[in-house]
Amino acid sequence: MADAINYAVFLFPQAVEALGAPIKPYLRDEAGSPHIVCSEIDASGALFELTLSGNGPKGEDLRLEIMLPVSMVKLVMSMRGEHEIGFV
Repeated sequence: MADAINYAVFLFPQAVEALGAPIKPYLRDEAGSPHIVCSEIDASGALFELTLSGNGPKGEDLRLEIMLPVSMVKLVMSMRGEHEIGFV
C-alpha cells in the first residue's frame, strides 16, 4: 500500500510570530522553515483550513482542524508519508 498523501503548509515568519504559543506544538522546523504537516487542506474560502490526524493517549483516532487567514500561508507542498522535507 502506498504512503498516504500529506501536505506541508509553510507559514510566513510574521504569521508564526502573530499566532504565538498556540501554534507552536503543531509546527515543524526542518531546514529552518516553519510548517505544519496535515492530512487535508481546504483553501477555498477566506480561511485556510488544515486537518491534522493523530492518535490520542489511548490509541483513539483524533482529528484537529486549524483555520488560518489565507494571507498567512506562504507555500503548500504535497508529500508522501510524514518524513522530513529536504534531500538526503
